[in-house]
Amino acid sequence: MTPKRWFLSFLVGVGLSVSSSSFLRAESPSSAPAALKTLINQIDTAANQQDLKQLMALYGSEFITTDGLNLEPYSTSLTTLWKRYPDLKYTTELLSWDKAGQGWTAETLTTLQGTSQENGRVVQLKGTIKARQTFEDGKLVRQEILGERTELSSGSNPPQVDVKLPEAVRVGQEFDFDVIVKEPLNDDLLGGAAIAETVASDRYLAPATMELQLLQSGGLFKRVKGPDKPEHRWFSAFLVRPDGMTLVTQRVRFEP
Repeated sequence: MTPKRWFLSFLVGVGLSVSSSSFLRAESPSSAPAALKTLINQIDTAANQQDLKQLMALYGSEFITTDGLNLEPYSTSLTTLWKRYPDLKYTTELLSWDKAGQGWTAETLTTLQGTSQENGRVVQLKGTIKARQTFEDGKLVRQEILGERTELSSGSNPPQVDVKLPEAVRVGQEFDFDVIVKEPLNDDLLGGAAIAETVASDRYLAPATMELQLLQSGGLFKRVKGPDKPEHRWFSAFLVRPDGMTLVTQRVRFEP
């Protein structure tokens, strides 16, 4: 079985974890300029209305993310995404900001929720993304993903899971990746799979396949060694039983 998934850092570009490289002189949201607050609200409004023309008007022509995604594939794929999740809703919170030249740099936290129909089943999407965004001349020009978590679920009783995964790890360090089913399984069969992928722009819409295996315990438990160089990776776990499935993906930063 190969579940379909979307990485939320592509969907809008904001996430979950707190970066170790947060602003040294970050200002509180209450002191943010009205123009910055308005711009963030306009981006949310255009995305919620799925108005691609209006949304792209708020992005600079040289927009780029630290994952290597630029404006053209971003805008093209948004159209596909909105067709799959026609009720997708975005809510963005400004966490902190700072003056950057003639513009601003802001840390934002975005929550997303939506539903789609996949082979006659309703799929629920929930996610959070935290990002550092740079605005110049009233447009979003650069985006750095600090963290993200995506959860897709389907069925009458999808597994409720608790993910044990660090947000940041030193290069070469070992750590645990555990996804635990919260409720008792009783006599239910549980299948699952786990995978790690290096974050790259060409993987957003073409994630690797995940081959299910019958699990002998109530979750997935992995011991992982980090890469030898700094990078970001997506860690995904897929759990399925007769009356529901859950797919969760979380980003981990590997730092020097």
